Amino acid sequence: MDLVGWTNDRLVAERVARLPQSEWVYGTPNASIVMAAFLHVASGGMRFNRPELGAWYASDDIRTAAAEVGHHLRREASARSVPTMSRTYRTYTATLLGDYLDIRGQQTKYPDIYASDRYDASQQFGEDVRASSDAGILYISLRHQSGSNVVAFRTRNITDIVQEDHFEITVSATDRTIDIRKLS
Repeated sequence: MDLVGWTNDRLVAERVARLPQSEWVYGTPNASIVMAAFLHVASGGMRFNRPELGAWYASDDIRTAAAEVGHHLRREASARSVPTMSRTYRTYTATLLGDYLDIRGQQTKYPDIYASDRYDASQQFGEDVRASSDAGILYISLRHQSGSNVVAFRTRNITDIVQEDHFEITVSATDRTIDIRKLS
């Protein structure tokens, strides 16, 4: 079913139609990476977006990105009842244009948005920001103590995308250790 969903013209057209045509990006290096972030969404959505339409998530530091990715990989390992899980990831750099709502350091003001065990309030908040004129949200990482993240809601504000390094991330379903190995 998943494979058919990726290749079925009708289903692909439905997925692409979720994003207004004025926000489609094409004809620039790595435009497909941006489009994929918005169109291939986790079934439950993510912190600041619902499952209907994705967003571009990024971190200010590779350690923060690895902690965020490792957390979600661990959740998957736990849900699949496998003791460990490894995946290879590519890193990208990009320039983000626009004005971003900055909620860093406001965890006490927004406890529901910063809840580590649920996304209902943060998804509503994110979709409200998407509907406004803000380009996205700057927020503190819940997975890396000193890290900051950004979620961008406007495809055309994500420019100069360059593929960088490859990493293998391995997690255990039962402990908080994240093993990261840079690949040559």
